[in-house]
Amino acid sequence: MAKRKPALEYAIVDIETTGGNARGSRMTEIAIIIHDGTNELERWESLINPEKDIPYAIFALTGINNEMVKDAPVFGDLAPAVYALLKDRVFVAHNVNFDYSFLKHQLEEEGYDWSAARLCTVRMARKIRPGLPSYSLGRLCDSLDVPLTDRHRAGGDATATAILFQKLRDWDTDKVIEGMLKKSAPDQRLPPNLAPEYVQQLPQCPGVYYFHNDAGKAIYVGKAVNLKKRVIQHFTGHNINPQRQHFLREIHSISFEPCATELMALLLECIEIKRLWPAYNRALKRFEPKYGMFRYTAMNGYEYLAIGKLAKGQPSIAVFNREYDGVKMLRTLAETYQLDFRFCKFGKASYVKHMIDMPEEEELPDMQEHNEKVDLAIAGWHEQQPSFAILDKGRGAGEQSCIWVERGHFYAMGYIDEHVQFTTFEDLRAMLKRYYGNHYMMQLIHLHAAKYPAKVKNLIPQYKSTETYVLPERAGLLF
Repeated sequence: MAKRKPALEYAIVDIETTGGNARGSRMTEIAIIIHDGTNELERWESLINPEKDIPYAIFALTGINNEMVKDAPVFGDLAPAVYALLKDRVFVAHNVNFDYSFLKHQLEEEGYDWSAARLCTVRMARKIRPGLPSYSLGRLCDSLDVPLTDRHRAGGDATATAILFQKLRDWDTDKVIEGMLKKSAPDQRLPPNLAPEYVQQLPQCPGVYYFHNDAGKAIYVGKAVNLKKRVIQHFTGHNINPQRQHFLREIHSISFEPCATELMALLLECIEIKRLWPAYNRALKRFEPKYGMFRYTAMNGYEYLAIGKLAKGQPSIAVFNREYDGVKMLRTLAETYQLDFRFCKFGKASYVKHMIDMPEEEELPDMQEHNEKVDLAIAGWHEQQPSFAILDKGRGAGEQSCIWVERGHFYAMGYIDEHVQFTTFEDLRAMLKRYYGNHYMMQLIHLHAAKYPAKVKNLIPQYKSTETYVLPERAGLLF
């Protein structure tokens, strides 16, 4: 005779803490109710000495102060009892990841290797009783006639959560809870305020995704080679970093923009971060250039070229990651266009004197002639910058993607019908969406161009004095 599978038992938990994340805060109270899905089997609760001061804002919310917990046991003394109650039971809580993160972290500190299947009554209620005005514990209890006393105390909130849990089980005619308990159920990993439909709609292709808060504002923008896989990665693992905990609670919806290639996703991510400035994106400071080449007119009327530190938003002729690269470029320009080195400022680098032979004191050159040489040097440098297109696959059949670089700057990108005939620069460029890039984006483009030279099509100047270009060849299927 086959052994009967043991009936599931649930540990319904509520905790009070000194703050909002497990890394920097501690528990001040815990309540655990053991439940079989129909009846309460056991109840256990205790105050906890957090071994740190309780902030006044937390006292105002919970009523628990330092005096109340000074003689309470520390969590290490309670850990054996807590572990015994949680072991081999389904962990249930309202906004379950919050309570789970604290208990897992503090049990691990005491040497207990514990993990559990989880059920979140927020997510359960959203699935079983959709359309309610709010799913916070207090308002949910009001909507569903669940008695709630001793709000923001572990015992009172755990009791209300247990009653809510039992009601949801009774209403669960579609076996929602059974599906949520399956280890393969993807929505178990999702933030409490994010409906699983947002993840289910994601395609498995390159693109850019947006996490939005409850007001619809984008709070994070990311790029992916596989949109669905990358988004799910945000919600896996056990990370008690406070920023991540706040971040997950703020996610209410997801939108996305498919891209044909990873490079296009990278470029669009940069564009969208700059446009939206989402709260949880880190500025790409480590990729920003540190030095620039500048032009200025002195009081005596002479034009100067200088290499110096690049301030945020400061216009420049060219930018560099290293001062050394800027000095080399300015030296090359000065030699090529016979500029007087006395009108070139090479920064404060110690190696400058070894690279540059400064002219001895002599009569200054004619000002107009010198300034014209500076104009020619700058114009010549701009003309030397490459103009090219990167042609690649599209988002589907019958389409190609195109990234356009004009005179060394990211200019446009987009998608074109692969059967359209083009013969001139203007024809193809007009089909693309105009964008404004930066140094980091050009680094990405140059790295990709070097890795895949067959996809790069140089734009050949027809007349140096005009903006007219021709494509190197003509075909129905571009290039």
